[in-house]
Amino acid sequence: MTLPAWDDPELKAGTMVRGALWLVQVVSEGGVFNKEQIRKAFPGISQADRRIRDLRDYGWVLLTNTDDATLTAEDQRFVKAGVAVWDPAARRAAAPQKAISNKEKQAVMARDDYMCTVCGISGGEAYVDDSNQTAVLSVTRRETILPDGQERILLATECKRCRAGSVGQPARADEAVADIKALDAGERRRLLRWIERGRRGTTALDRAWNTYRRLPPDARDQVRGALEN
Repeated sequence: MTLPAWDDPELKAGTMVRGALWLVQVVSEGGVFNKEQIRKAFPGISQADRRIRDLRDYGWVLLTNTDDATLTAEDQRFVKAGVAVWDPAARRAAAPQKAISNKEKQAVMARDDYMCTVCGISGGEAYVDDSNQTAVLSVTRRETILPDGQERILLATECKRCRAGSVGQPARADEAVADIKALDAGERRRLLRWIERGRRGTTALDRAWNTYRRLPPDARDQVRGALEN
C-alpha cells in the first residue's frame, strides 16, 4: 500500500495522522526528533507535539529522556510504528478505550508490587543489558485468552520496553495451563510452590551468583582473586 505524503496539501487528515506519516517518511524507525523539528514541520499548529504523543494510544512507541537516558529533554526516539492511523477503518477499530482512572492504576500497581509483570523490573531501575535506560511503569490493557478460551481485556503493570515488545501479542493463559499439565508430577508440585510464594525458588548456586552480581566491580575482582588462590 502506497502511503500518502505527510505534507501533501490535498491530504484531508488531522495533525495526528500527518504526524504519523511524518515519523514514518522523515524520521524513520529508530530516529530521533525534537520539538523544534515538529514546529518547523507543522507551523502554526500549537498542539502538534501533543497530537504526535497521542499516537501512543494506537501502539506507536515513542521514547523520551525518562525512558532513554541518551536523549536530551527536547528529544524523542521513534522506536516503532503502531496502528496505521491514516487508514480510517484501522484507526476506528483501534480507537482508545475509556481512560484508566488514577485509582485503578494505583490499585493495579499495588497488586503487582510495583513491578513489570513481564520482566519483573521495578520502576526507575536500570535494565541489566542497557544501563542507559531505566524502567518506566504503566498500567496497560492486555488482550488475554483465558483457560476456557474466552478473550478478555485485563489490566497489568508493564514497563515501556515490555509493552513495546508485546504489541499485538495476546497473553495466553490457555497455553500456560497446557504447559503446566505437561510437566511431570514433581515439577508440577515445585511450580505450585512457586505460585503460592509468588516467586521462583532458587538454588544455592543461584543465590551465590546473585550475591556476586550485586557487588561493586572492585569487590568482584577481590572475590575472583580469593577463589583463584
